[in-house]
Amino acid sequence: MNLCIRITWFFLTVFIFATDAVTAATAQNIKCMGCHGQTEFLKASTSRAYIDPVKFDSTTHSIIGCVSCHDKVSPAHPIDGYIPPKATCRECHTPVFDEYAKNLHASKAECNDCHDPHEVKLPEFMSGYDINSKCAKCHDSRKTVQKHSNWLPQAELHIDSLLCITCHTGSKNYVIIMTIETRQQEKGNNFKTATYQELSELAASGEVSTLIDTNADNLVSLTELREFNRNLRGRNMRLWGMMTPEVVTHSYSILENRWDCSFCHASGPKAMQKSFVAFPDGKGGYSRVAVEKGAILDILYGTPDFYMLGTTRSTPLNIIGGLIVAAGLSVALGHGFFRFITRRNREESDHEA
Repeated sequence: MNLCIRITWFFLTVFIFATDAVTAATAQNIKCMGCHGQTEFLKASTSRAYIDPVKFDSTTHSIIGCVSCHDKVSPAHPIDGYIPPKATCRECHTPVFDEYAKNLHASKAECNDCHDPHEVKLPEFMSGYDINSKCAKCHDSRKTVQKHSNWLPQAELHIDSLLCITCHTGSKNYVIIMTIETRQQEKGNNFKTATYQELSELAASGEVSTLIDTNADNLVSLTELREFNRNLRGRNMRLWGMMTPEVVTHSYSILENRWDCSFCHASGPKAMQKSFVAFPDGKGGYSRVAVEKGAILDILYGTPDFYMLGTTRSTPLNIIGGLIVAAGLSVALGHGFFRFITRRNREESDHEA
């Protein structure tokens, strides 16, 4: 009994200290945002000093508080005119820092070049395009497609359906993350990820997830997915899926097995069963809703705009495949038709025999 009481008191003490720490951090954050959250900082000369309060509040960094990273800021800031140095990510993220230091990007970019610490989120709360946009800061998208076209068929389609880190890191445990996209022009194939404002205007209940998860049970069924594709695709919208790793690493490299088509296309139906729909949350992030198994295999109504593993979107190959099927059917139909029109001759031959 005494042991149970001690354990209870231990966890209660930890909880009280943690609550006090979060409360203190929140108070300090409010004080800092009193200045840094003002839009006047968006001027070119001071734009780096601006922090979006809404986006920062949804990060894990907001829990530990501004002063945990910016501990060199003096009580007289900013009157004293002292510009404090940037925080060092290594102090908290040593394993990631050490892993990143070993690869070819380490000499080209620092942590802050890819990750804004005031907006940083875990991959599951980001869209695939948001993650790829970080790579696009240095790697021009057109040149990337052109370079991959030297060996990769339909390079642009592949790159639109994959995260860079899917092929260029040791990441693993892949799932399909789908997002709702809106067409930017009346005609053409120019789509981009729909914003929270765009989707909330369409959602009657105010919850954007109900556009697909109509019964709000936090699970998208195949029926709900089909209904979305039937009803909302006419509004210049679509679902677009991207193959995304659940476990992300910072070991950037060119991996030999990614040159092998079977890495993705021979993964089997098990690897294609797990999928989610990511909905914008209004704070710069996304919330995921699981999808019933089988969505990626349901090419007609599930995710018709996703480059499904094991299939092709090549028009010439589609035509050739269609001709092969048509030829096979024509042989069977022709044979049956020929036997039908010659049935009397065969009957007469049978009687004579």
